[in-house]
Amino acid sequence: MYNLLPFNFTRLSNSEVLVNELGDMIIAPNGTVDAVVNHSLPSNDLYKTLVANHFIYEGIVPPLIDVYALRLRTKKCFLDDFTSLHIFVLTLRCNQNCVYCQASSQNEDSANCSMSKETMDASIKLMFQSPSKKLTVEFQGGEPSLMLDLIHYAITEIEKVNETEKRTVTYVLCTNCFNLTDGLLELCQKHNVLISTSVDGPEWLHNKNRGRTDSYQRVVANINKARAVLGFDRVSALQTTSELGVNYPLETIDEYVNLGFHSIFIRALNPYGLASQNNDWKQYTERFIEFYKKALDYIVEKNKQGVFFVEEFAVIVLRKILTPFTTGFVDLQSPAGIINSVLVYNYDGYVYASDESRMLAEAKDYTFRLGKATDDYEKIVCGDTAKQCAKVWANECIAGCSDCALKTYCGADPVRNYSTQGDMYGYRPTSLLCKKNKAIIEYIISMIIDRGDEVLPIFRSWLL
Repeated sequence: MYNLLPFNFTRLSNSEVLVNELGDMIIAPNGTVDAVVNHSLPSNDLYKTLVANHFIYEGIVPPLIDVYALRLRTKKCFLDDFTSLHIFVLTLRCNQNCVYCQASSQNEDSANCSMSKETMDASIKLMFQSPSKKLTVEFQGGEPSLMLDLIHYAITEIEKVNETEKRTVTYVLCTNCFNLTDGLLELCQKHNVLISTSVDGPEWLHNKNRGRTDSYQRVVANINKARAVLGFDRVSALQTTSELGVNYPLETIDEYVNLGFHSIFIRALNPYGLASQNNDWKQYTERFIEFYKKALDYIVEKNKQGVFFVEEFAVIVLRKILTPFTTGFVDLQSPAGIINSVLVYNYDGYVYASDESRMLAEAKDYTFRLGKATDDYEKIVCGDTAKQCAKVWANECIAGCSDCALKTYCGADPVRNYSTQGDMYGYRPTSLLCKKNKAIIEYIISMIIDRGDEVLPIFRSWLL
């Protein structure tokens, strides 16, 4: 006789996919779950696999309960040190005019939309109150490269404070690479600043999206310039799939390969800023899902041809499926990444729960404003707003998520629920975010089921 440990299941590719609370996945024949639940499972290899992987156990107490607990703690270890990612929004000023801008950016010569040194000082002081031993400082905008003096000031002050704090600090500059000056690159080289940029696809598509005929040429020239100064692996890129871009998955992958990148992060539009004016989000979501599937298939083919190239969102999902470890990606965490993993210090002196939260604020919706940078740390992370978020930020406790087989691989997102459905709790049957994430995760699992011998060696190479 055996007993059951918690697990959920779904049916994909004419198989049953069982997933437990640890993220362990077993692909079994149809009828397996019925046999397990009704205690009619024969003592065969499948039975032994279910025991070994914490789906069922023999005896009164699971003999490996301590191992189970340790592995569960490992999956949730991103909570151990609390907030590690700290985003500093230096300005809303920008030197491009992206058709899908989600950050409500302003013209390059706009006034009253940049962070002061006083706000930077307060934000740095607040950041160092986070207990995390590892801090990632991410400079965002608008276009943060327009604020070279403030970046220099921020790094100088952080380094000064860190002489006594002794934290491990990583700097990331999120820039469109339209205008990387020698002075900025010298600063990045001196302080080991990583550059995160983006290319939308082929030249004509990139220029169309960015609202400038010279964007692609200047961006590519500056990417190569940054690589020469900082090192090839110090410049990464993620891609935003515009309403036009969903038609060109193969061309987009080819562009990244031709530019010398070894990876791409395929990102959908978010309903903030100019992107919120999209008239048909349902249609866009469906088209994006198809875009992603075609792009992932093409990337696998590239790898089979000897071209090592990685899709980063798939890597995050695969790490959850194929390894016992967690990831630092805040969008697929439960409890949610907001506050637990990220805080945003806005140019206006206020602190927000996430990047998307401050984007909502630009539309005069301050639901996720946590307080001012000058407020006490406890008020920011334990105040009324944080408590409201905490009620709905674990998908283990949310209807429509708690019984989903994919919940271990997905995450909770109260901000997106609120912005698209009117409340933080949300409603999964009509959630387009749920539809997108579920479709992509299911596709990756289906590839493992249907083409395991072909794709698993490639997927595992991405995790090394």
